[in-house]
Amino acid sequence: MLLRLNTADHRPLHEQVAGAVRRAIAEGECAPGDRLPPARDLSQALGVNTNTVLRGLRALRDEGLLEFRRGRGVTVAGGADRRSELLERVRELVADGARLGYGKADLIEMIKEVP
Repeated sequence: MLLRLNTADHRPLHEQVAGAVRRAIAEGECAPGDRLPPARDLSQALGVNTNTVLRGLRALRDEGLLEFRRGRGVTVAGGADRRSELLERVRELVADGARLGYGKADLIEMIKEVP
């Protein structure tokens, strides 16, 4: 798995790490069930602190994209490739809604009205 961070990106490093892993899953570099390299190896490859990598990986675990298993490391969750795609579409919807003056609560109400 080849990950890179964009030095011109102004987002926090942990968000960039999460985005890089999310992108690798979405592009098929990592499939459900695949094991990720240890956080220490990822941190060395990306040139960031191990805690930064762990924070990014925990965010992906909270999104349901990764699973942490004691003694087995971090693996890509089943269905993560589909969830990643859907999550990206949701982010786009939220961004589009914000441009049109709608907040997340407004979008949620719209979704509830959809049959």
